[in-house]
Amino acid sequence: MTYVLELTGVSRTFPTDPPVTALVDIDLRVGRGDYLGIIGPSGSGKSTLLNVLGLLDVPSADRYRFEGVETTELGDRRRTELRGSRIGFVFQSFHLLMYRTVVENVMLGGLYTGVPAAVRRERAVAALARVGMGHRHEFLPGRLSGGERQRVAIARALVGDPALLLCDEPTGNLDSSNTAAVLDLFDELRAGGATLLVITHDLAVAGRADRQVRITDGRLSEVVTR
Repeated sequence: MTYVLELTGVSRTFPTDPPVTALVDIDLRVGRGDYLGIIGPSGSGKSTLLNVLGLLDVPSADRYRFEGVETTELGDRRRTELRGSRIGFVFQSFHLLMYRTVVENVMLGGLYTGVPAAVRRERAVAALARVGMGHRHEFLPGRLSGGERQRVAIARALVGDPALLLCDEPTGNLDSSNTAAVLDLFDELRAGGATLLVITHDLAVAGRADRQVRITDGRLSEVVTR
């Protein structure tokens, strides 16, 4: 098994007064091509775990290996480079620039890769086609439905061919119809070999994943395999 990420005994404590421990002794492995759902209520540690997994924060204890690299030993610059080149993020709020066209928004996903603009545009067009938005290249986001905006955000996350697609409440702003469409897209991406990790409070959303983990009071438990 080739693991995209491996967390071993990971904890995260914030040095407040008194200190707050948000993650406790977490072990987690995600293999290449896995589709994992992490479910938990507000305050359970989901956001802190997302930040650690996305290399936005550093654990307080033990180790986090990403594609075989021990990330806790990296400097800020190398962590930023690794995050920008190997992790695609999808958030509840789509974070699209309303004055930029769809294809320009997706091109921004490769802005810091050093790739020429013409190549980034080609990759953006291909990513939009992959998510079923190839007919909306020149639209502004204001002309799109919520589900279409999320598809554009997913295309932006995919444009650099990341090792991991990390999704934080990706259906939280969508109605049931658009939620179903986005989850169908995740199924298609998974079938195409993408590695997905979806953090959510919604049992139905997590239930679409190949396996599920629950986070409660900063601890992972109740692994469920289909």
